[in-house]
Amino acid sequence: MYRIGVDIGGTNVAVGIMDEDFRLVKKKSTPTAKDDPHGIADAIASLTRDLLFELDASFDEVAGLGIGFPGIVDDKKGLAVYANNLGFRNFPFAAELRRRMPISEIHLDNDANAAALGEAKAGAARGAENVIVITLGTGVGGGIIIGGRLYTGSNAVAGELGHMVIERGGYPCSCGRCGCFEVYASATGLVRMTREGLDAHPESAMHALVAKRNGKVSGRVPFEAARAGDAAAKAVLDKYLSYLACGISNLINIFQPEVVVIGGGISGEGEKLIEPLTPIVLRECYGNGIVKMPVLRTATLGNDAGIIGAACLGM
Repeated sequence: MYRIGVDIGGTNVAVGIMDEDFRLVKKKSTPTAKDDPHGIADAIASLTRDLLFELDASFDEVAGLGIGFPGIVDDKKGLAVYANNLGFRNFPFAAELRRRMPISEIHLDNDANAAALGEAKAGAARGAENVIVITLGTGVGGGIIIGGRLYTGSNAVAGELGHMVIERGGYPCSCGRCGCFEVYASATGLVRMTREGLDAHPESAMHALVAKRNGKVSGRVPFEAARAGDAAAKAVLDKYLSYLACGISNLINIFQPEVVVIGGGISGEGEKLIEPLTPIVLRECYGNGIVKMPVLRTATLGNDAGIIGAACLGM
């Protein structure tokens, strides 16, 4: 039996078919019809039919369909409640898709939660029951998996990992608070710290790396310069890793997962991120040296995490 996963983004809607071994065997995408939920439902149905045709499969072989949605959902009612960048308000997604396709089991969840579930079921944390996934991008997102299932709280919006305060009275966050984990641990936060390092250290090798990128400051700059022995870049990374470790340690102390998965652009550093980060995190964890501590890993599924995780919804 197959399961269908749908990842709705601001730019594209991606649909994939997952087999019983959690492998994505086929996928297709199409531009997102913004402000047109019926158009998005049509696109999902059309892409699903195309994929099944290419596999020489039928709807009888589909066990369920899941949607990763960039906003608030109500899975029990099958509603896409709200997405500010798509113009959705209380759209009956499950019912509309059932009108278009003979699939009875349809589930919805937030897209970050879906991606987290994908890494837990088929990616870096496969086989673990209790997992925290943190995505370091423009902001900080992620998801909480307890007993192999997503934890979404009483109102389906739990898992906003980026919006716990780690620096009281710190930089303002888009959520309205100040000092949020997101402001310090995101790629945006690392870029800000890198700019501060550049301003304070005109002798730093980071300047030459920025010049090579036509003036663009990215999160890769301090990593590259630090590997070349630049002291200012190392100071930037030390500061960044201390904030990242603080937030991760908080989450470990609350949930005690088996695995913490780090995704997003910064995770591309792989072991060059995990190796220095792990001891800082573990130093701040309750029970370290007494009980088994979680393992930190970088994500492995890339852009497919959201599709695979969506396909796993309801399992």
